[in-house]
Amino acid sequence: MRITNKIMQMNNLSNINANKVNEDRLSNQMSTEKKINRPSDDPVVAIRALRLRSNVTEVTQYYSKNIPDAESWINVTQDALNNLTQVLTNLISQCNKGSNNYLESEDREIILEQMRSLADEIYATGDADYAGRYVFTGYRTDTSLSFDKETEQLFSIVEQLDTSAIDDVTKVFTDKLLDLNASNYMEDGMNVTDQEISAVNCHRIRLAYNDCVGDAGAAPSIRFQQKVTGADGKVTYEEVTWEGADITLMHSYEDPYSLAANNDDAVVFVPETGEILLGENKYQQLMAVKDDAGTVANEGEIQVGYQKSHWQKGDLRPQHYFACVSDPGTEDEIRYNDSYLTENEEHQFIEYDVGFNQTIRVNSTADECFQHGIGREVDDLITAMQNVEDLEGIKTTLTQLAAEAEGDEEKAARIQQQMDAVDKALTLARDKEQKLFESGITAFQGYLDDANLCITNCGNRGSKLELIENRMKTQKTTFETLKSTNEDIDIAEVTIQLKSAGMVYEAALLAAGKVMQATLLDYI
Repeated sequence: MRITNKIMQMNNLSNINANKVNEDRLSNQMSTEKKINRPSDDPVVAIRALRLRSNVTEVTQYYSKNIPDAESWINVTQDALNNLTQVLTNLISQCNKGSNNYLESEDREIILEQMRSLADEIYATGDADYAGRYVFTGYRTDTSLSFDKETEQLFSIVEQLDTSAIDDVTKVFTDKLLDLNASNYMEDGMNVTDQEISAVNCHRIRLAYNDCVGDAGAAPSIRFQQKVTGADGKVTYEEVTWEGADITLMHSYEDPYSLAANNDDAVVFVPETGEILLGENKYQQLMAVKDDAGTVANEGEIQVGYQKSHWQKGDLRPQHYFACVSDPGTEDEIRYNDSYLTENEEHQFIEYDVGFNQTIRVNSTADECFQHGIGREVDDLITAMQNVEDLEGIKTTLTQLAAEAEGDEEKAARIQQQMDAVDKALTLARDKEQKLFESGITAFQGYLDDANLCITNCGNRGSKLELIENRMKTQKTTFETLKSTNEDIDIAEVTIQLKSAGMVYEAALLAAGKVMQATLLDYI
């Protein structure tokens, strides 16, 4: 076969071009520092690169965004809970002081002022937010825990209670003592004697709110499961409902406490104080309500439905705690937490993805730490202290009047009669106050335990998150190393190859130039 100059020319050009392509490939690798520039360069490397890049992106999302966000949320929650524990600790301290039988009026005023300040701080702490999202309100992160201003909005609320919500209340009747002053103490209508001063005890359910709707027909409903044992010994449960005529609606000025104390079958609703007062028979009936551990349902639950429309600044929003309906019966009606009334209660836990197929809860809900009972307990204590303060003020006034009435037997006798009544009322009021402070110590300690449990849970989540963060950091480094090994070139190796390719290319050009100078005539 004859090799012509044309064939030699084409072969040289092909080889020179191949060398140039190789040099260009190496030059691109040097400029991009990547092994391939398109999938067709190396499909295996390309597929592996896609997978590793996806892993790196996911780990980066966890490590650089989700985990820091979760840490910040937990830290804000812990700070708020720490503040709550300080408030509760101070409340316990005030209760210890208030339980002293020998409090002076000045001491009582200091305690009263302290408790009012602490009461204002309790729920303000619950409005803590992170990046504009409220941390204690479950999924409703755009809605504050408490009302930020006085509001008129009707809510139908269903509280789910048990027998622990039933306690005793003492009512001290002072007749017209608190209306006594220097100008009316001699009037016939102010002729108060110690026989007219008394106190009654009765059982009650203290609702989460006071100042409830107290219009005619607005009495609450009470539902519970009553245990029934058949003739065959089989135990069943039947639902009992008290509503309508079963419940007497009475205002606080109508003496509902005496009715409940003297009528064993009474169920009295006091809307101003948010109390349901129980006669002895009704009390025993509710106290018999117990959960059956052998069933899925909660037979120990007592459901109390009622309405409230007027909200003060600082009142807790009911949608964060209860199954309720806002603006019921209107086109603006909104239902909240219906699942609370079923066996499939939905918990509003906020969880972050912090690892491959791994989530962590970051929030604590308001019902775990900011219970209504804290504020209601403070309200009772403040009311009791204020009653004692008012009676002590009346006693001071009567003491001054007695000094001025020396020589006037009629005035002195009237003042002494009223003084005896005030002394009896003070004895009863101070006894009530002391008992409330003693029970307040136990109650606030329980709320403090709940808050400490929430802090512990937050700390556990934080510790777990720290372990996950360390693992994600290691995984991020590992995946980035694998990604670099798969995609990135070895600079030294490619530099040598590029220099070699350049030399080969130049040598090919030189050789081609030498060979192509010879023709057939040179051999004839």
